[in-house]
Amino acid sequence: MMGKSLNLIIRNGHIIDPSQGIDGKGDLLVEEGKIKEISQDSMLGIPNDETHEVIDANGLYVLPGLVDMHVHLREPGYEYKETIKTGTMAAVRGGFTSVCCMPNTKPVNDNETVTEFILRKAYAEGACYVYTIGAITKGQRGEELAEMGMMREAGCVAFSDDGFPVMNSLLMRRALEYSKVFGVTIISHAEDLSLSSGGVMNEGPLSLSLGLRGIPAEAEVIAIKRDIELAALTGGRLHIAHVSTAGGVRAVREAKKAGVAVTSETCPHYFTLTEEAVSDYNTNAKMNPPLRTGRDVEAVKEGLSDGTIDVIATDHAPHHMDEKLCEFDRAAAGISGLETALSLCLGLVEEGILSMTELVRKMALNPARILGMEKGSLKKDATADIVLVDPGRKFAVNSGEFVSMGKNTPFEGWQLKGGPVVVICKGRIYNMDNGNPGD
Repeated sequence: MMGKSLNLIIRNGHIIDPSQGIDGKGDLLVEEGKIKEISQDSMLGIPNDETHEVIDANGLYVLPGLVDMHVHLREPGYEYKETIKTGTMAAVRGGFTSVCCMPNTKPVNDNETVTEFILRKAYAEGACYVYTIGAITKGQRGEELAEMGMMREAGCVAFSDDGFPVMNSLLMRRALEYSKVFGVTIISHAEDLSLSSGGVMNEGPLSLSLGLRGIPAEAEVIAIKRDIELAALTGGRLHIAHVSTAGGVRAVREAKKAGVAVTSETCPHYFTLTEEAVSDYNTNAKMNPPLRTGRDVEAVKEGLSDGTIDVIATDHAPHHMDEKLCEFDRAAAGISGLETALSLCLGLVEEGILSMTELVRKMALNPARILGMEKGSLKKDATADIVLVDPGRKFAVNSGEFVSMGKNTPFEGWQLKGGPVVVICKGRIYNMDNGNPGD
């Protein structure tokens, strides 16, 4: 590892940067922690001496560091699940150099004091860059708007009550109006609680046969449509989190065609798994929103392919093993997703759903642009956040090797192909073959 005076030459890699239209073999120069030059022909003028470390990236993709706009770092208050240190180490191991943490901590990130605590902690202990997403409502109770202006000044890049929907339509309207004033995005956890209350998996024949209360797809679709109507009314900036249903994809697609300022994301588990993953009461496959049907999976893939879905995020939700080793009804919902996401997403490239450039756009450039962050690019003078990916690397998922404290994954034992081998972030070089970030 090296400090922020990092001087580096990456040679012979396949460089992909959608922000500049680069997709081809070349060399990249880093000086004093900043990107100084990309050459797709020769390295004429780029030094080759002892002051620059050299990495041979032949056979590797050279990408902008990935940006995850939806993670749960748990600190403060739930450090038994994850800490800022362990969560950001997991992020780096997964190829992410920037993450945005949701506000459902304890206390909730609904004021500038909590925001500042998280940012100070992340500056001191974070292996990657951390951005904060503040709560829309105080305590995430859906009753009164949080002090969005003060939190924005303290460093929040967006606002969400993720984990809970804002059921009060007037409050959601006001939040979207304020999003215009403060130049931020409102991230919607789209769920109609009157339809989903008490549900633990997708509603359908399988939930009936398992004796588990289901959550109908309409609980997501209705909430998405309401928020789209409010965005159209206010002109506010709306982002729909973790889209999981065919109806949700369709609603976003129609809204975009109508000119509404809406963007959306999905997560790897919504295009790789169906509700069948819970058929043996596997609590590691319990999600919120829940895993859906094969039809929904195909619709999500189509939404990714045609641009309806702008972003792939992880919704990294680490839990203590005791919160998963219990009855399905009582188990916590969520997946520890940072360390498997990129490899699962590379499967979309293998399938021909996305090109490699489009994948990088959805995992780096788009989330950065939606949140107004100067990340997701390899442009000249940008901070050197870089990930080198070996598309042929094969491995079996072993949660026991996760850096994250959360070992809750439905992908245990899966054989995956492709993943990060070198990550450059905060002036340091992390080689994934030489231990874990932070070792």
